[in-house]
Amino acid sequence: MRIAITGGTGFVGQHFISQADVTVAHILSRDAVRAGKLFPSDEDRTKTIRAFAWDSSHEPAPADAFEDVDAVVHLLGETVQGRWNKDKKRRIRDSRVLGTKNLVKALTVLPNKPRVLIAGSAVGFYGDCGDEELNEQHVAGSGFLADVCQQWEAVANEAAKSGIRVVNLRTGLVLGEDGGPLQKMLMPFRLCLGATIGDGRQYMPWIHVEDLCRMIMFAIEHEQITGPLNGTAPKPVTNTEFTRALAKQLSRPALMPAPAWLLRTMLGEFADVLLYSQRAIPAKAQQAGFEFKYAELSAALADLFCES
Repeated sequence: MRIAITGGTGFVGQHFISQADVTVAHILSRDAVRAGKLFPSDEDRTKTIRAFAWDSSHEPAPADAFEDVDAVVHLLGETVQGRWNKDKKRRIRDSRVLGTKNLVKALTVLPNKPRVLIAGSAVGFYGDCGDEELNEQHVAGSGFLADVCQQWEAVANEAAKSGIRVVNLRTGLVLGEDGGPLQKMLMPFRLCLGATIGDGRQYMPWIHVEDLCRMIMFAIEHEQITGPLNGTAPKPVTNTEFTRALAKQLSRPALMPAPAWLLRTMLGEFADVLLYSQRAIPAKAQQAGFEFKYAELSAALADLFCES
């Protein structure tokens, strides 16, 4: 298997490149030198890794990055974490919409096109849905992130017109000790400052990073999978349940609530990301036969913090 990947220097991208059973990985990055240093080819030469420079918001992706490539994994996107202002929201949108448009523009004119594009998206597509169970057929929600996700997916789906199978990977909270949102939670929890967010009743769709990487490969290998694919574990939990499970795993109390008004005061519009409820389930992956290694939150946390 030969792949090209954007966002390969990010948290999920690094895990995927290390974990995936591929012979060739072409990394598209704004800083190709840094990417090349992060991923030298395996010493045993089982995996060849090359880095290609690409300014995703301003130019089509370089055609030579896709030479003889079977699949493209597109994970590029500005982090949504942090207080939002006009410029931050522009970067969130442009990195996803313009970046994907420039990727698709390059893919659709290739003489030998990849078979599949696994295009990043997010459960933010669904907006705030309370206790309602969300499979891939659910309609889009409202709000800034829902709007961005709809545009993001629509641009990616343009690749299908040229015969490329497109999968829109809607991820939730990706759990890994070495990066992603969970890493930012660890310090306050270890200082006994872990807290439920808002009323704690909102659902948090989560997935162990290893399972997400396995799901990406599963989607590449199974041609019947097209369109939206929830990149989430089968048992989403509420924020209260997540907070208790993480505190228990770290052997720390979690007694302090973080009320919604305080979050909105401190974080502005970004607080909605933390307060929205999205009970997303991986219906399509399970129907296709995907088996989770970490279906339970307790098992996922135990794996990540087995030495904590």
